[in-house]
Amino acid sequence: MIRGTAPFHIDRKNIHISLDEVPAWVCSQCGEVYFDQAEVDTVQEIIKAVDLKAGKPAHPA
Repeated sequence: MIRGTAPFHIDRKNIHISLDEVPAWVCSQCGEVYFDQAEVDTVQEIIKAVDLKAGKPAHPA
């Protein structure tokens, strides 16, 4: 595993969120991506903020 970045995309009820370079661990052999808990928490906060701005209930953590 090497430290790098990876894209993250999510589509939820006609809302599309695309993050191009999220810090991640990337397997140098197969390309599998793992995010540390700090990055997962940040992405979840972004999703919650978008849900609130769109007038939808926040997704549970």
